[in-house]
Amino acid sequence: MKKIVLLFLLCLNASVFVGVAQTKSPRQPRTSQTVQAGRWTIEKANAWYAKQPFLVGANFIPSTAVNELEMWQADTFDPQTIDRELALAESLGMNIMRVFLHNIPYDTDKEGFLKRINEFLTIADKHHIKIMFVLFDSCWNDNPKAGKQPEPKTGVHNSGWLRCPGTQMLFDSRTWGKLEDYTKGIIGAFANDSRVLVWDLFNEPSNSGYLDAVVPLLKKSFEWARAVNPSQPLTAGWWHDHPMSNEIMLNSSDIITFHNYVTPEKLEAQIKDLQATYKRPLICTEYMARKHKSTFEGCLPIFDKYKVGAINWGLVKGKTNTIYAWDEPLPGGEEPKLWFHDIFRPDGTPYQQQEVETIRKFTKAGK
Repeated sequence: MKKIVLLFLLCLNASVFVGVAQTKSPRQPRTSQTVQAGRWTIEKANAWYAKQPFLVGANFIPSTAVNELEMWQADTFDPQTIDRELALAESLGMNIMRVFLHNIPYDTDKEGFLKRINEFLTIADKHHIKIMFVLFDSCWNDNPKAGKQPEPKTGVHNSGWLRCPGTQMLFDSRTWGKLEDYTKGIIGAFANDSRVLVWDLFNEPSNSGYLDAVVPLLKKSFEWARAVNPSQPLTAGWWHDHPMSNEIMLNSSDIITFHNYVTPEKLEAQIKDLQATYKRPLICTEYMARKHKSTFEGCLPIFDKYKVGAINWGLVKGKTNTIYAWDEPLPGGEEPKLWFHDIFRPDGTPYQQQEVETIRKFTKAGK
């Protein structure tokens, strides 16, 4: 117990990296011995990727949900809004959405949760969109709880977003049986479902000051998922130069995913380095922060040039408040002149028509 408490205090005193995607490329893994058994070969990964179109999409949560629980719990699951907003994505020619799950709906309502996931996949398939599901997440608010979720804080970016599983479970491996059941249960239910394209096991695992402390659960997430042997590739995305978690992710992932919220020039340099180092398919699972000059106009030509999948953050302005920047809350709630993320207003009109035209150009929408 003393060791657990000490580790907890160390993590709380560590730097917190929420909202930052570094651009320095990760170091090559130190040894090949860390490569996880069952990982796809480079040849298999590239053969899988060769069958995919140019993957362009967004991180998706309906505008009526403040966080993952409000999206997935029975009383707030909103298929009508999901249908309407995925239709907007389809109109752009988008063909992939990255979508966050959470262990709590599985713990409290397993059968209902699986039914809602299936309903969501049916809606996405109607709009010709494949799904990348995310199982764990170290970002934003701690201590997730079932039930009614808080209203968004005025003018604050992602004020209601929840970590999964949260610090208490992360530091208590005695509770991980539930997390194992969640991982195997979700992946097992859809392991051969063509509507699911990729399993993204852990979003930014070293975030929130977790650093080295997240490594045991990160390892287990890959072990549990690999035990199910899904037909889809497994991944977890590089976002920061934390050697211990990067080594696990990059040596365990079938395809390489990463985050990049900076200039097109730095994006191109990172892509070239990752492709040369790993020789596996690349998908950028988070980009597009206008304030940081990460834009559709600047980034999509580079993704297209190098055949790298492109999944921006945000589709429709909503309760997540991601039109506001990470570090610039607007307590008055006025709309910022420059949106940080998101493409559409809730009524379906675009924030910038030029962006919509750029996206359609690269997806060849309507052609």
